[in-house]
Amino acid sequence: MAKTAMIRARVEPDLKQKAEEIFLRLGLSSTEAITLFYRQVALQHGLPFAVKIPNAETCEALREAHNREGLTEYTDLDQLKAKHE
Repeated sequence: MAKTAMIRARVEPDLKQKAEEIFLRLGLSSTEAITLFYRQVALQHGLPFAVKIPNAETCEALREAHNREGLTEYTDLDQLKAKHE
């Protein structure tokens, strides 16, 4: 059997639960999922997904959405469709 190394990490309990529910649906243990992530990092020589700092426009849109500013509400799908025809 290959030697193994221990990894200890702290994550928010809610995040851990949500991730582990997905791992379960995929048939993976947390250890297998972390190993898969590490293998992909090694193969890709970096993170296996894009990590970008959002530009000013995106930051502003995220701030507005978080503060529920400038949102338009529609009572039904027909009203939404009519607005955008």
